[in-house]
Amino acid sequence: MQQLPQVDYLSTNASKEFTNSLRETGFAVLKNHPIDIKLIQTVFNEWTGFFANPNKENYLYDNQTQDGFFPMRVSETAVGYSIKDIKEFYHYYAWGKCPEELRANSQKLFDQMNQLAQQLLVWVEENLPAEIQQKLFEPLPSMINNSQSTLMRVLHYPPLTGNETEGAVRAGAHGDINLLTVLVAASQSGLQLKYANGSWVDVPLDPGMLAINIGDMLELATDGYYKSTIHQVVNPSDDSRHNSRYSIPLFLHPRDDVRLSSQKTAGEFLDERLRDLGIKK
Repeated sequence: MQQLPQVDYLSTNASKEFTNSLRETGFAVLKNHPIDIKLIQTVFNEWTGFFANPNKENYLYDNQTQDGFFPMRVSETAVGYSIKDIKEFYHYYAWGKCPEELRANSQKLFDQMNQLAQQLLVWVEENLPAEIQQKLFEPLPSMINNSQSTLMRVLHYPPLTGNETEGAVRAGAHGDINLLTVLVAASQSGLQLKYANGSWVDVPLDPGMLAINIGDMLELATDGYYKSTIHQVVNPSDDSRHNSRYSIPLFLHPRDDVRLSSQKTAGEFLDERLRDLGIKK
């Protein structure tokens, strides 16, 4: 199986190498990134306790605002699939509901990931061809100014029991909705991305690395110059299937009023996709 190239965030040529990787694979792997690795582990540990506690139901998601806890019974169904993913998750927004004992460190991690995502979006803008920049309805970095839609998702994939619905997987093959996704290394392997030739490649698990991928909104805004990449989380076949898997992506979103194309605003696009996924009624 092919290996993803790694980009050194501290390299003088990092901006170019990062965007080249996005163009070639839809993903980029960053090392020497500025996010606090100890903080990442602390947040994982704190949310592990949340998912193990029946009181999590007290923070059930709001259908309209989409903040809060999404149990397995309402988990996403990837587009093209008929079976829900084997996962539960929490949508953390800076303005949203959150157990108070988890808020401080979750907000710190949100801020660090959001700041990095904004810098990476600047790199994307810097390396766009002039003819693509001219097609944008506004510069990419300004699309996220005062956005209230950027989201940190805390994911729990429970241990597999062998009694799962036939064909169910932890996360079916899908593309993300947003502009850029920043993902800290998960507690287990399983994440794979699909290359244009149809082959799948494992995304590295090293805690010192971040995986960044293109979302559908960036593909739409750049008229296909950046391609949203299909990825999945496969079920493990070794003994790790008996353990939970945790993952934390940050989804960088524009303001709802941002026009991605002549037909769609970001808010309209997001609403359509959430309904397609079955997590908004």
